[in-house]
Amino acid sequence: MFFGTYAPKLDEKGRIILPAKFRDELSPGIVMTRGQENCLYVFTSREFEAYYAKISQAPLTDQSGRSFSRMMFSGASAEQPDKQNRVTIPANLRAWAGLDRDLTVIGAGNRVEIWDTAAWDAYLSEQEEPFANITEEVIPGLI
Repeated sequence: MFFGTYAPKLDEKGRIILPAKFRDELSPGIVMTRGQENCLYVFTSREFEAYYAKISQAPLTDQSGRSFSRMMFSGASAEQPDKQNRVTIPANLRAWAGLDRDLTVIGAGNRVEIWDTAAWDAYLSEQEEPFANITEEVIPGLI
């Protein structure tokens, strides 16, 4: 499980150093793809395969399912961290997520998310009040 917030820098070659707490889980290999709200999702290879198995259950006749799967899989890139625990973020994904030098990397349970720091700060500010004011069940049996 991934959790926590980290602030690595993007280097001139488009690489980031993985947070130390995530390295063991991510070192065998990752899949990086477009996420929602213009962040990047980073999955372990194993988790991405499980995610694919779930998405592939959607019928081909379902337009929303086709659109979602196109966005997820057309932007996916398998990456391998190097010996210094750096991973390259492909140029197309950096551009799509608007990544600059300052990044925020968060653990989001089964995945890691990579955000441009200004975008993360804006998102967090926007979501703080709705989060504090949740009064209905959002996750069945939990919240």
